[in-house]
Amino acid sequence: MSGHQVVLVRHGQTEWSLSGQHTGTTDMPLTDEGRRHAEALGGRLSAWSFARVLTSPLSRAADTCRLAGLGDHADVTDDLREWDYGAYEGRRTADIREERPGWGVWKDGVPDGETVDELGLRADRVIEAARSAGGDVALFAHGHILRVMGARWIGLPPDHGALLALSTASISVLGWERETAVIERWNETAAH
Repeated sequence: MSGHQVVLVRHGQTEWSLSGQHTGTTDMPLTDEGRRHAEALGGRLSAWSFARVLTSPLSRAADTCRLAGLGDHADVTDDLREWDYGAYEGRRTADIREERPGWGVWKDGVPDGETVDELGLRADRVIEAARSAGGDVALFAHGHILRVMGARWIGLPPDHGALLALSTASISVLGWERETAVIERWNETAAH
């Protein structure tokens, strides 16, 4: 796949992304602002002609894909859904730390949810699908799965996604320098 790019698109704003609540399996809709930002992504993505478009099944990502103008070409894949936060779904880090001082999702995980290594296995499957697409690929998904995707693309363990901050309605580009997989651009946002 050398030469092709994988464009990671994080969904637009939701009420829970705004409040800092962990949003994994809960199907939160985009806010009005999130919809506006999703529509604006269309112009930013017009620089590419995608061989394949994949989206998470959750509406915040699928709606972002549709509003950006790529919904008619998108295939839904469960591997792009967000981290299953288990018992911490809908909770904020500050609230969890009242019970578990110093807790962090990347190092401590979540009870009754998915491990970061399980998230890494899903990311690896998506990366393999992207590399075999025969051209540029757009992936519409969520903050933590896309952060893991960035880490895995460059050969780091899944928990190194902790080092890659990602805003809503952002675009990141994974690519190549000769035969080496690299992060070409990260967390680019339009003026929110």
